[in-house]
Amino acid sequence: MGKAVDGWGSGLIGVIIFSGSLPATRVAVADFSPLFLTAARAAIAALLGAGLLTLLRQARPGRGDLASLAIVAAGVVIGFPLLTALALRHITSAHSIVFVGFLPLATAMFAVLRGGERPAPLFWLFSGLGGVAVAAFAWSAGGAVSLTGDLLMVGAILVCGLGYAEGAILSRRLGGWQVISWALVLALPPMAGIAFLTRPASWNGIGTPAWLGLAYVAIFSMLVGFVFWYRGLARGGIANVGQLQLLQPFFGLALAGLLLREPIAWSMIAATGFVIACVALARKFA
Repeated sequence: MGKAVDGWGSGLIGVIIFSGSLPATRVAVADFSPLFLTAARAAIAALLGAGLLTLLRQARPGRGDLASLAIVAAGVVIGFPLLTALALRHITSAHSIVFVGFLPLATAMFAVLRGGERPAPLFWLFSGLGGVAVAAFAWSAGGAVSLTGDLLMVGAILVCGLGYAEGAILSRRLGGWQVISWALVLALPPMAGIAFLTRPASWNGIGTPAWLGLAYVAIFSMLVGFVFWYRGLARGGIANVGQLQLLQPFFGLALAGLLLREPIAWSMIAATGFVIACVALARKFA
């Protein structure tokens, strides 16, 4: 019981931290290119992670762990940040956050494929209903929908779910913060090179909000949040604790409205609420 509670507590902290990622990305891409933002946030977080690994004298992962670390790096260090940054060129952060309703289903799917978990049939029923609700909202939003932005967000959710599940499996052996730190270090050489090649032609036009957005996604979204999130998934179960992502749309929509002054339609709130109810029921049968 204590292990499950600890897993849920750590997972909840991770979700709260991740909730600020899309609004912060939305602010940052106003002055930074999506490719530079993706590479720079990963490079900054990698340097911090490398410092922690060195300071605390962590042993290097085994050769057999490199493939899994590469999957984590491709999913959560490169794939999700890049695809969401590109998507936010076409859609608002409030609209993109609704797609987070797919994350519990995607994470659970990869928990079965990669982690060997076996949720009950009713879990898939309610998770599926939540996914259908998100898709229905995306298609019914009329002119507010960008097919390009929506497809990019779907891709982002899939690679993120894979990275979450793979990282959680590794965390059982290596530890949560060690997994994300090693994944970041693995991705550092290409990310540092891309950041240098895609850097802004002039730094004078970069506003303070964009710098703050970069700092948030580099320090909190890319490193600190994963420390708690991977610990939660590893201790409480990937499919089970993964359902905590149902809270992320609420936190994210609130941030988008309060910080970015984006309009939040009642239909968006209703769709998010319905998804949350479905995933809450799915969690019961995880």
